[in-house]
Amino acid sequence: MKNVADRKPLIADISLLLVALIWGGGFIAAKVALSCITPFYLLAFRFICSGLLLSAIFFKKIRKINKQSILSGVVLGIILYVGQAFQTIGLKYTTAGRQAFLIASYAVLVPFISWMLTKKKPTIPSILSGFLTLIGIGLLSLQQNLSLTYGDSLTLLFAVMFAFQIVFIGIYAKNIDPIHLTTIQLLTAGTLASISALIFEPTIESINYKSVTGILYLVIFNTTIAFLVQNIAQKYTSDTHTSIIISLEAIFGCFLSIIILGEAFTKRMFIGSILIFIAVILSQASNKILNFKGYIIKFLR
Repeated sequence: MKNVADRKPLIADISLLLVALIWGGGFIAAKVALSCITPFYLLAFRFICSGLLLSAIFFKKIRKINKQSILSGVVLGIILYVGQAFQTIGLKYTTAGRQAFLIASYAVLVPFISWMLTKKKPTIPSILSGFLTLIGIGLLSLQQNLSLTYGDSLTLLFAVMFAFQIVFIGIYAKNIDPIHLTTIQLLTAGTLASISALIFEPTIESINYKSVTGILYLVIFNTTIAFLVQNIAQKYTSDTHTSIIISLEAIFGCFLSIIILGEAFTKRMFIGSILIFIAVILSQASNKILNFKGYIIKFLR
């Protein structure tokens, strides 16, 4: 039993890496879906369907939900809705590859937001990892004149909201059932997106096969599976560590954009990818060093 407990952080890291891979593919799926459907309707379909799917699968568990789970899920749902609105609208005005790397800037914000909300100071390696990620993102995403497009600016606003989401999940996931938390989160975000779609967007007339494929990927993999896995995995790892691993979605998203959508890949983008990869290694190495230091201190005592 002890061996299983010791492996939980490693299993959590592998799970978060899977989430990063799924979300990397999500940039492509969303770009394809947006060719035939407006942003708020896409979010409404995505979150309502995912929330209902989880409710159906875990019906018996959902029946035992309590007030604390509902309130926490609603808070996460509002944050998710606002952030995803920025991301999805922004994707109409930038490329999938650029957005993938801009979003990863949340890795810099998470240590400081976590410090602000939980009073837990970030480690120096964690801060360095975050800033290395930011530099890599700059090389990958900024234009030659260091300007940002309208879509890029909206994407950065999403990164801020996502950083808050990671920290809040870290707080809530310790004491609340992840299934309860994820289900309410998705249904709340889906309800808000549905209201926004009815108010701000025209009625959908038709959806082509490619858009349906993109929507299904977003519902099943990008939302239902990925959000549930993230909420469970964050029970066993830190907010900062989570943000660094998930930021690998940027690399997955960029390379999938090149392979599937034929987007360009420059030398600057390659250097940026390397820097982000180094940041992830530094984050992992710092945890090992801190653990080893703890063992030494215990031994000396």
